[in-house]
Amino acid sequence: MFISRRQFLGRAGRGLLVAESQLWQAQRASATSPQAPLAPGLPRAKVAVIQGQERRKMVHDALAAIDEQLKPRLAGKKYVLIKPNGLSAENPLASTHVDTVRGILDYVTPRFRGPVVIAESSAGNTMEVYGNLQYIRLLPEYARLSLTDLNHEGIYTTLPILDFDLHVTVVRLAARLLDPGAFVVGAALMKTHNTVVATLSVKNMVLGAPLHSAPDEFPEWSDKRKFHVGVRQTHYNMMLAAQKLQPNWGVAVIDGFEGMEGTGPASGTAVPSRIAIASTDYIAADRVALEAMGINPAWVGYLTYCGQVGLGQYDLGKIDIVGANLASVRRNYRLHPDIQRELKWMGPMESLPSILGELGQRSDEASA
Repeated sequence: MFISRRQFLGRAGRGLLVAESQLWQAQRASATSPQAPLAPGLPRAKVAVIQGQERRKMVHDALAAIDEQLKPRLAGKKYVLIKPNGLSAENPLASTHVDTVRGILDYVTPRFRGPVVIAESSAGNTMEVYGNLQYIRLLPEYARLSLTDLNHEGIYTTLPILDFDLHVTVVRLAARLLDPGAFVVGAALMKTHNTVVATLSVKNMVLGAPLHSAPDEFPEWSDKRKFHVGVRQTHYNMMLAAQKLQPNWGVAVIDGFEGMEGTGPASGTAVPSRIAIASTDYIAADRVALEAMGINPAWVGYLTYCGQVGLGQYDLGKIDIVGANLASVRRNYRLHPDIQRELKWMGPMESLPSILGELGQRSDEASA
């Protein structure tokens, strides 16, 4: 039977799509329950999932759905700190939308009479990001609102993490994110990622905390780069930073009105998920977001680690979801093309056998 070139390519493409779908289903089925926590007995978590067509209202309603949990946490705080994802000044899809912030402010301002600070440590120029994302336009709308560049502020606390060679190095984390007087709101997005599979509320906080040099500082330096030292080390270092930050987390907000798939976190394509997620448990919020994105939860190392050490609830069976039915909002996000490399953190240390063999040889030579 003769098959044209177009028919052949069409069938091959459909075959690849079927194979990819079957692979995803098999791998998801093999790991629907992430490893048991090392700190068992975590309480059940509550996560709001709101579906709609207006980003600002959805974010407000997601927070209102867990109002009884938020009010006690707001009480006694000196100020509210909103930590957006200010990744890109050029691509609005990669950063927290201004209407996401408006939705948070719509919830906060009637319930909290103190100041509100938007604070970020962008990888670039934070104030330029604020301008491009139109955050500056929020200032006349909300009387008690201010904008802070954490890099320019330059106040930090230190954290030891691992470098590529598994040696200890030290990073500087923005002190404001650890201020017990701050009610910290993480304003994240649903995006795929080129190193850690997905970036949500935990990564927004963890990689937003390391500082780099101020705009007028020389020589330049960046502690953010110290986290990106290999897929295995990155996951572990993110867990270490999450341990440091977690006691001061107030509420996670994940804007899924328009997520990003493919070549995230900066240049992927839009996915109209049309949901907003909120929870006082950042780990649980991210676990639900992964489900909404159709991503295997066992693939995301830093969240698996955070669940294991008890930083939040990562067991979907122990998360109470209010609002939309999770199955009705699920969309299978296309992952980054480099996903096979990203998943190498799950396997053995590839170079370890050769290193041990070399050390053994040296030991034998020394004793000979």
